[in-house]
Amino acid sequence: MTEAVVPTSEGHARRNVLILVMAQAFLGAQMPMIFTIGGLAGQSLASNPCFATLPISLIVLGSMLSATPVSALMQKYGRKAGFFLGTAGGSIGAAIGAYGLLTSSFPMFLLGSLFTGIYMSAQGFYRFAATDTASDEFRPKAISYVMAGGLISAVIGPQLVKLTADAMVVTFLGTYLTVIAINVIGSLLFLFLDIPKPAPPRPDSPKARSRMELLRTPRIAVAIICAMVSYALMNLVMTSTPLAVVGCGFDKSNAADIVTAHVLAMFAPSFFTGHLINRFGVEKIVAAGLMILAAAGVVGLAGVELENFFVALVLLGIGWNFGFIGATTMLAGAHHPEERGRVQGMNDMIVFGCVTIASLASGGLMNCSGGTAIEGWTAVNMAMVPFLVLAGGALIWLALRPSDA
Repeated sequence: MTEAVVPTSEGHARRNVLILVMAQAFLGAQMPMIFTIGGLAGQSLASNPCFATLPISLIVLGSMLSATPVSALMQKYGRKAGFFLGTAGGSIGAAIGAYGLLTSSFPMFLLGSLFTGIYMSAQGFYRFAATDTASDEFRPKAISYVMAGGLISAVIGPQLVKLTADAMVVTFLGTYLTVIAINVIGSLLFLFLDIPKPAPPRPDSPKARSRMELLRTPRIAVAIICAMVSYALMNLVMTSTPLAVVGCGFDKSNAADIVTAHVLAMFAPSFFTGHLINRFGVEKIVAAGLMILAAAGVVGLAGVELENFFVALVLLGIGWNFGFIGATTMLAGAHHPEERGRVQGMNDMIVFGCVTIASLASGGLMNCSGGTAIEGWTAVNMAMVPFLVLAGGALIWLALRPSDA
């Protein structure tokens, strides 16, 4: 399958990136909102505290299940179709979640979380869409700029939680109604997006590689592993953080402030991550991200004072930024245009599949691996070790391969 002819104007690419930055900033605010309150709302609805983070796990599961269909839809009908589907999923998910809160129904709340995953999946393709009309030189910067839009969502989201969490009789109901409004209004941005639809296949078109052939490509395999580990570990620790903060004697406002600092750290480096990749090479930036993630675990294990939570979550955000943006850049340059839908959908399915497992494990480790919040928090941070070893080993293996391999 081949791409439609893509305009080469730098201005055209930058216009698309600007729209995607705005979408990341405004629509993306719903994710820190839901991740801040999802575990706390789940804890109030679930009969077993071990299931407190199940709503967040269902969001990520929904993202994993919808990644391949959303990618295939975009390959056939264009980016707009997939992004509109995402905002529809976000609206429906928030509406069902609000109903679950109103009726104190945990199963209904979980169903809403599953639909919210459709939005999370579509948002994940903003970074790939930024590369569709970008030159090779502008590609890492385009990805970074779009991810930097999350810096604004990091401020908007948790602050909206503070304004809306107790605004109605039912706790968190106002937050979910706000998420519906964000999706409806934010979807209008995609009317201005101008990314050509992929052209239909021609008889003489190059044949795209199968999924197994793509996975056997070393650079693609390592990119997926590093993206998977970066995102899964970030989710593992972030999902448990509000529970750990409140469990260690602090309040919900402290948890929201720490999540704000974390999400700011996730996206603030994006203003220069692309430049660093161009200067030092993508492999070194990914390696730096993995080392910073390890440092976050060390700080988390060092204590449960408010300062420890802040520093650990800031390092966690920076490590995720370098690891995930670097892995995305590595993947974007390792496949042909006709393989775009297949490889990007496969990547996000694998990544969010592992993130689903991480978020499921997060609640169990936090609430059910010891008698206290401190023991649970320790277990969460210790769980990072084997995954960091896996990603670091894969990156070293790629670096040691002969250059002509």
